[in-house]
Amino acid sequence: MLSRVADCLYWMSRDLERAEHTLRLLDVNMGLMLDRSSVSVDARWKRTLHALGKPEGVTWEGDLYKLGYALTLDGDIPSSVRSCIVSARENARRVREQISTEQWQRLNRLFLNVTTPRDPRDAENYLSEFIPAVLDGIHLFQGVTDTTMTHGEGWQFIQVGRFIERASATASLIEVYHYDLLGAAARMEEHSEYLELLGLLRSCTAFEAYCKVYTADLNYDRILDFIVLNAEFPHSLRYSIDCLQQGLAAIDRGSGRHPADDLMRLMGRLQSSLGFMQISEMLTQDAGLYLRTIVRQCREIHELIYQRYIHYSVHAALAD
Repeated sequence: MLSRVADCLYWMSRDLERAEHTLRLLDVNMGLMLDRSSVSVDARWKRTLHALGKPEGVTWEGDLYKLGYALTLDGDIPSSVRSCIVSARENARRVREQISTEQWQRLNRLFLNVTTPRDPRDAENYLSEFIPAVLDGIHLFQGVTDTTMTHGEGWQFIQVGRFIERASATASLIEVYHYDLLGAAARMEEHSEYLELLGLLRSCTAFEAYCKVYTADLNYDRILDFIVLNAEFPHSLRYSIDCLQQGLAAIDRGSGRHPADDLMRLMGRLQSSLGFMQISEMLTQDAGLYLRTIVRQCREIHELIYQRYIHYSVHAALAD
């Protein structure tokens, strides 16, 4: 596969995963505002922005709908939902022959939705409908991708983009919640603590899945165990890293080149650390440091992917 094609498919997938993550955090925290809590609104939205990587040009100024517009529809914000979907559609356009007609149609509908002119001053009236509509559109695109595209090298690059973005975003989210909840737990009312734990689970689309394993008794240690180490839940860190490793291994097998030793060695270390880690061990150590390490390793994996498949030299390709 041409490196240009791999690059476009990889970033198309990452951009859509990032858009979905942003919408989900916004939707969950808007919902939490309906419940009375001792946790301040300011603290909650600052935590959300921190979990999103402190997007450039976005600050919390006490206006929910101004923030909502900036995170979703402001084309001048590089990480807004609109910017992500516009970028994903442009990457898909460049490799139109590599994706199915159904994928292209779904992505165009998303593009038209986010680029329809809307008045920022009227965000209160359309955000509640806009967020679930775009979330549904992204989920439909992912489903159409899995059912209409040959599961070859191109599809594997889409999987790699999705799961490296998901792993990095989830680790950052849990890290922010971890320090926030530990620091506030002693001062927090029981009702407020329940809401914050519920918010963390819903931010990972994990509430119903968690309840099937542990019932609705929200315990922080169990929640951390579930969304970090569960091997079967699609938004857990372990599941995401397992899928990332499988995608990279499949690309390597199909490329006919020598194995990517540096890349697979780093993947193996990360996969083993999640596969053999116990939640008690993580909490005894510094869980926040462990999560930051995962984010750093995801960044290193991204760089190695680029060295291996995107920006490789001609001499390296001939040597393989």
